[in-house]
Amino acid sequence: MSEVTNIQTGKNVRLKGIGIALIGAALMSLDPVFIRFSGVEEAETSFLFGLFTAISMAVVIQLNDKRGLFRVLCESGWPLLVAGVLMLGSASGLVAAIKNTSVANTFLIFSKTPAIAAVFSWIFLREKVSKQTLFAIVGVFVGIAVVVSGSTDTGNWRGDLLAVFAVSCLALMMTLLRKFPDVSRMGAVGTGGFLLAATMFFFTEPSTFSLNTWLIMGAMGLLTAPFGRVLSMVATRFATATEVSMTLMLETVLAPIWAYIFFTEVPGANSLAGGAIILITITAYTLHLTKGEN
Repeated sequence: MSEVTNIQTGKNVRLKGIGIALIGAALMSLDPVFIRFSGVEEAETSFLFGLFTAISMAVVIQLNDKRGLFRVLCESGWPLLVAGVLMLGSASGLVAAIKNTSVANTFLIFSKTPAIAAVFSWIFLREKVSKQTLFAIVGVFVGIAVVVSGSTDTGNWRGDLLAVFAVSCLALMMTLLRKFPDVSRMGAVGTGGFLLAATMFFFTEPSTFSLNTWLIMGAMGLLTAPFGRVLSMVATRFATATEVSMTLMLETVLAPIWAYIFFTEVPGANSLAGGAIILITITAYTLHLTKGEN
């Protein structure tokens, strides 16, 4: 009876992680909408993204954590700084990729996060990958193959390579936070935002930004983007890095939908078919987790 209870508890914990990751994915899928509407180049967009993210996370930590901002950062130690650097790489790479290739291409490349996360988890954490997760990864890659087969002439190599760099940083960050569950997730996102703003400040002239740009990036940097990333990191406390990154593939399906709604960026038939395969795979995988793995 005790063993059955433990199994049920473990399933519920992992399902909680999956649910948190789904909300995070939905929020992060809005990134390209704000980035495209910002009206400035990638360095300026990255600066504002990082600035507002750092501000929002610092305020939330100070108001909600009795330890205070300074103590939270200090107690998280060196993993916080490393996570911040990886966040810097992931966020700046994402912004640059969206500016240089299609939204669909960018997020299809982000679909490779599970495979990369699985490799990193095996190398650094020695986590075993279940058969069900492997099947899900294969399903996602089939979806990607379908999309790419019909869109080889979209985007460009620079944007695609930047997306690969961004997704590698994201997968490594998830693996790191899985290894160190006590590291403040908000602190990691805030640190990454601060590093991003500090780096891009030298390549921008904030005084030239329009009010519209400040407002649009404020909405992204203060609300959707940081909290989406925090939720994706919090999810790693309850589920493995591979499971979380699999769930975050919902972002791959939603982002092109927003691109169509706001920019009439129409994905081809192959993109729609591939997106459907990815969505079905994620749904089946999540439903499987509600029943528990063998």
